[in-house]
Amino acid sequence: MKPKLKRVLLKLSGEAFLGEERYGIDSKECLHLAGEIKEIVELGVEVALVVGGGNIFRGRESKQFHIERTVADYMGMLATVLNGLALQSALENISIPTRVMTAIPMPQIAEPYIRRRAIRHLEKKRVVIFVAGSGNPYFTTDTAAALRSVEIKAQVLLKGTKVDGVYSDDPLKNKKAIFYKKLSYVEVIKKSLGIMDSTAIALCKENSIPIVVFNFTCKGNLKKVILGKKIGTVIN
Repeated sequence: MKPKLKRVLLKLSGEAFLGEERYGIDSKECLHLAGEIKEIVELGVEVALVVGGGNIFRGRESKQFHIERTVADYMGMLATVLNGLALQSALENISIPTRVMTAIPMPQIAEPYIRRRAIRHLEKKRVVIFVAGSGNPYFTTDTAAALRSVEIKAQVLLKGTKVDGVYSDDPLKNKKAIFYKKLSYVEVIKKSLGIMDSTAIALCKENSIPIVVFNFTCKGNLKKVILGKKIGTVIN
């Protein structure tokens, strides 16, 4: 089957790297992530990713550690670099060419983010992993994912989660939570569903980039989304 999409941006939270661990990076989970990405790369899809760092450090934990918010946010950005490098290694170990591009310059570790260069990497069928968020404190990696989606002209923003899509409440805590197959950008903001922050939603709305929220832990789901199957929740 031919993929329905040519260029996508996949947003993975730091929790995607946890697996059975409570903290850090689970090697088995990292290999699972790489395997899922490889399946769609082999279909000819151009793949970019934005990764979070919540498995290592969250900026919003700053009060707990008595760290000034701006400093804490930069610590969170550095955590995303660790995840990006781990995923790059996992992908290259299965022969998928990969580039890590960072919003905060660190030339010994990763390429600086340059829009034209990122697009060129994608055209050459290299997986591009964007790390360090947008490089600015007070902005989430969800907003960075929306921003990069616009910049690279992605056809869709894919949000990988541990649940089947968007619910009215946390389905792991509330069994009566309502599942939504489709939502508008405005509904997501009005209902305060929390799947992505309002800045990210507004940016996608302004640039007409649809969002698909789906369960990334289920083997084969990413490929199904790329092939046009109705998986998860569509926001447009």
